[in-house]
Amino acid sequence: MSRFWSPFVRDLEPYVPGEQPKMARLVKLNTNEHPLGPSPRVIEAIRAAADDRLRLYPDPDATELKDAIAAYHGVSRAQVFVGNGSDEVLAHIFFGLFKQDRPLLFPDITYSFYKVYCGLYDIDYRPVPLDDDLAIDPADYTAPNGGIIFPNPNAPTGRLLPLDAIEAVLAANPESVVVIDEAYVDFGGDTAIALVDRYPNLLVTQTLSKSRSLAGVRIGFAVGHPELIDGLERIKNSFNSYPLDRLAIAAGKAAFEDEDFFQRGRELVIEERETLRHALETMHFQVLPSAANFLFCRHATRPGADLAAALRERGIIVRHFGKPERIQDHLRITVGRPDQNRELTEALEEIL
Repeated sequence: MSRFWSPFVRDLEPYVPGEQPKMARLVKLNTNEHPLGPSPRVIEAIRAAADDRLRLYPDPDATELKDAIAAYHGVSRAQVFVGNGSDEVLAHIFFGLFKQDRPLLFPDITYSFYKVYCGLYDIDYRPVPLDDDLAIDPADYTAPNGGIIFPNPNAPTGRLLPLDAIEAVLAANPESVVVIDEAYVDFGGDTAIALVDRYPNLLVTQTLSKSRSLAGVRIGFAVGHPELIDGLERIKNSFNSYPLDRLAIAAGKAAFEDEDFFQRGRELVIEERETLRHALETMHFQVLPSAANFLFCRHATRPGADLAAALRERGIIVRHFGKPERIQDHLRITVGRPDQNRELTEALEEIL
C-alpha cells in the first residue's frame, strides 16, 4: 500500500483472473479457453496486417470489424460497439449506463467482475439469489432497479435461459437497461441479438475469446439500439480512442468470415462436453446442465478443494472458487481436447 494512492484505491477488491501457471507439462482446464487454435484465416490475416502500416494508428472506429459483426448478426453498423475484450466493453457499460439512483441487479453467483466494476465506479447494486437449482428466475427481476445484467449462459454455472425468459425480463423492465452477457452463448444457446430491434433497452455483449478461440487477441463487442451504442462511444472516446489495434481488427474480421471453422470447433466442444458430463456422472459427480464450454459440478462425497489440489499434483488445473458457501465444493471444468478430457477423467478415477 502506497501513501500516494487515491483514498478509494485502498478499498478496492480487484477481480482475480484465472491462473495462468508456468508449468512445463500442464492440462489447463481452468479458464475456459477454446481447446483448438484460431482459424488459419485469422493467422493469415494477422500476418498480412503486420507490415509497415503498424507505424500508423489503427482505425478508431474499427469499421471493417464492425461491418463484419453487423453482417454476421443482421444488424446495422450503428448498432455495434467494439472494445478491447468484452471486459472493457462491460466496463464502459457499467460506467456509462449503470450509475443510476436505483441499484443494479445481477445474480449472487455470477461473473465476479460485476461486483468489481460496482466498486470501481461506486455503483449501488443488489445481488439476486439463484434458485435452489442454481438457476436464474426471471420473476426475481421485477424490483425497481437502475439496470440488470447477467450472463447467458450464466457463469460459472453454465445454465441457460431461453429467449422467452429474457423477453419476460425485458418486458418487466422497460425503463431499465438490460444487458445480456453472452460470452458462452455459441456453445448451446440462441443469441438475444435477435431481440434488439424490438427492445430499445436491450444490450447484448459477446467476446471472441471463447468460441472464436481468440482469447490472446482481446476483442469484445456489444449490439443494441444506436442510442445505447452512441453512449458507449462517448465513454470510449473519453478514455481510449484506439482500443483495438490493426492486428486485432484484421483477426476479428477474418474470424467472422470463416464460418466453417467456427462451426467445426463449436461442434467439437459440444460433443466433448457431453462425453465429459457422462464420465463425471458415472463417477458420482452432480453436474449442472451446461450450454457453455465448461461444466460446473461437485462430487457426492469429496470436497472440491481436495479434488482440485489432487488434480493439480497431477498437472491438471481446474477452477475452484470456494465462495460463496453454496458453491464451495463445486469445480468449474473447461472442456478440453479429447486427450485432455481423458487425462482428466483417468486422474479423477485414480483420485476417487
